[in-house]
Order: sequence, then C-alpha cells, then structure tokens
Amino acid sequence: MKKYILTCFLIALTVGLKAQQKPNVIFILADDMGYGDLGIYGQKLIETPNIDQLAKSGMRFTQFYAGTSVCAPSRASLMTGLHTGHTPIRGNYEIEPEGQLPLPDSTFTMPEMFKTTGYKTGVFGKWGLGYPGSEGDPVKQGVDQFYGYNCQRQSHNFFPDHLWDNLTRVNLSNTLSNLEVYAPELIQKQAITFMENNKSKPFFMYLAYTLPHAALQLPVGDQTFEYYKKKFNEQPKNIKMDWNGENYQPQAYPNAAYAAMVTKLDNYVGEVVQQLKKLGLYKNTLIVFTSDNGPHKEGGNDPDFFNSSGGFKGIKRKLTEGGIREPLIVSWPGKIKPQISDHIGAFWDFMPTFMELTGAQKLKTTDGISILPTLLNKGKQNQHEFLYWEFHEDGGRQAARMGKWKAIKENVKKNPNTPIALYNLTADPKETTDVAGKYPDIVKKMKAILVSSHIEHKNFPFTTK
Repeated sequence: MKKYILTCFLIALTVGLKAQQKPNVIFILADDMGYGDLGIYGQKLIETPNIDQLAKSGMRFTQFYAGTSVCAPSRASLMTGLHTGHTPIRGNYEIEPEGQLPLPDSTFTMPEMFKTTGYKTGVFGKWGLGYPGSEGDPVKQGVDQFYGYNCQRQSHNFFPDHLWDNLTRVNLSNTLSNLEVYAPELIQKQAITFMENNKSKPFFMYLAYTLPHAALQLPVGDQTFEYYKKKFNEQPKNIKMDWNGENYQPQAYPNAAYAAMVTKLDNYVGEVVQQLKKLGLYKNTLIVFTSDNGPHKEGGNDPDFFNSSGGFKGIKRKLTEGGIREPLIVSWPGKIKPQISDHIGAFWDFMPTFMELTGAQKLKTTDGISILPTLLNKGKQNQHEFLYWEFHEDGGRQAARMGKWKAIKENVKKNPNTPIALYNLTADPKETTDVAGKYPDIVKKMKAILVSSHIEHKNFPFTTK
C-alpha cells in the first residue's frame, strides 16, 4: 500500500513538474496604439521605458500586422487564427443594450486551445466578442477568469458604472460628478492577482488593455498627466467636455492626456514584469506586446502631433500601413535572443504559434503560420504567400500584401469593380505612389487574391453578387 501511495505521489510530482515547465504566456494588447507610439519604435515625446526594455531583451518585429484596422474583427482574427475574409466577426456589430455580435459556440478560440494542454486561462480588459451571457461570452469561449468590459462600446468610458467578473456584474460608484473608480486600475489589480493565484501551474493571460483608446480619461489629479501638460506647455482646448465640466481637465489637454495614457499603459506592463520576477516566473514566461489597430483621432487626439503612425500613411479604419502595421515585441528570457526581425506576419499567426509552443493539436483550418522558428531561431520559417484584410465601414475596403507588393481597393460595397491601387513597399513604404499602371500582371494576381480570400458572411455582407 505504501509503495502504491509513493508511486502515485511520484507520478503526481512528475506531472506537476512537467506542467510547471510549460511556459506561461502573457499576451498584451494595446487599444488603438500606433506603430510609432513607443520609444523603441521612434517615439520622441512619450516615455515608454518598460515596453522599450521588453523590446531590448527580446525580439522586435518591423513588418507585423493587426487583424484589420478596427477593434472587434481584429481581435476575432487574433482569437481564431483566421483573417477577416474568414472570421465569424468582421465588423463592430453592436448589440443593445450592451455587447457585440457573439462568436459562435462552434468557434475554437485561443483560450480554448490553451485549456486543451492544461493551462489556466484569464482575460482582463476588453472582450467585445459577445454580449453578457451569450455564446460569445468569454467564459463560454474557454476563459476561466474574466474581469473587465464585456462590451467594447462601454469601454470608451474609463469611469463606467459597472464591469464584469465572469458572469457577475460588478457595480461601481462612478457618476458624472464623482469620478471615483478608474476601471483600468481595477482590471490591473485583478490581473496581478491572477498571476499570484496561478503561479504553480502554467497560465495563459490575455491583457486586453483599453489604453490609449478614446475617451482621453485619467484619474483625477494624475501626476503623469500634469507632467506632460508642463512638458508640452499645452494650452487648454475649447472643446465640449464629456465629464464634470471644467473640473475634469484631461480632455481639454488632449496631447498631455494621450501621452499620459500611453505611459500609464507602459507602467502596467512594468508591473506585470515585476510580478513575474517576484513570483520567480519571469524566465519561464513568453510575453507578447502589440496593438489591435492604428492610432485614433477621437476625443481630440492628434496622432500627427506624436507621429503615432510612425511615418506610415493612414490611421485607424484605413488599410494603408498606418492603419494595420503594428509594433510587435516578443520576450522570453533565455529562449528569444535580443534582435530585430523583418519577418512578415499577422495576428492569425499566433494561434498556430502557440499550438506549436504548447504541443496542442493543430487546427484543421487556419490562415496562420507558426512564427516559433523565427522566435527561437530554430528550424525553417515558412512564409506567407500573401496576407489579406477587409474592412466593412466607409463603403468597404480590401487589401493584400504579397512580398513587397501591397494592393488596396476602396468602396468595395458600392462598386466591386473599383480599380486596385498598387504600392511597392520596399521602394515606397509610405504608399505615396500608385504603380498599378506599370505592373498589370501584379494587379491581376492581387485581384485574384482579393476575390478568393473573401467568403461571404450573412451578418457581414460585403460583395455585390
């Protein structure tokens, strides 16, 4: 009997050790942060020391792309490993009174994939892929613990009257005249606690921060805001106040407010790294940092002031480089060597990457390619034949990248035969000169990609039959 008990104990210990040896994965997603908003990517005005250090100790990508140029479909692409011609969510489809069109129950999501290999899963921040209690609710898509905004529309307010703790509504004391609870602070505390509670087992944590999305809101008396207001010598703008009249200053000083929100996000990243080190988990944790789409112009924000698009053309909602090319930093001490990569990839690559990392069963259907060979500098890195995006607002847009070539098609819903603009990104990364007339054979290939990559969806009609 004693031998049997000892054998069981050793088996359990072995399983536990193997579980601990699996790397934790933390995926940090900024909201509406541009390619040029980080110091390591050339930002001159905003200070981001923690994220910059993450990049210096890991791999920084220069040609990586979001799922598309607006929130919900970009995140759906990340969660499913599919580009926006195939994802079940392709636009910001709003549901009243709260939430968005849900991911179908049949969807196999990133949290579900991690759970198949024994990971605890946590999502903190903004979900936006299904209204509370729906089949797209995070707790019904493989998430063990969710805390934050279920609805992306409500996440525009950093002083909401409620958040969600799994399926429990958490009422907050905020009112128009009493901005007491800054939601990102609550969300951050829950994320730090999740790490503490799961330190003895592998975990996947998706930190979908709402910073620096509009509205431009910060805790009352925020010192970083005061610092940037002085640094920029910014004078108050005569704009309509959404919060508490003249007593709520950040929206009257949009440059200082935006910079302070980016730095606050940077501070949160620093806190996550410090917690990993405190728990002894830092060397066994792969950290990803990126953003869901290009910079916004809402709430008085001025992306030109900060060169937020990093010199690329366009911002959020555009399929030019400034709308979809994103900062991507991946850190894993001792495993990923400090370097810069020009590998061309996109959000739908993360599912197959994490599958290879964890040993999960491979997806039968994915548009992605694992980038683990690039990250670990081991084995052959497969390359995309092309990347594809679509955008369902403003008349509809399509875009594709094939090697150095980038094609963009506007007003697709109104006129599916609208001409294709073609750019050589090697010679013209800012997309200033349409060379379609010079390269009809390339245009023909691009047209075929735009046609074949889109599968019509009943909830997101796009092409005219």
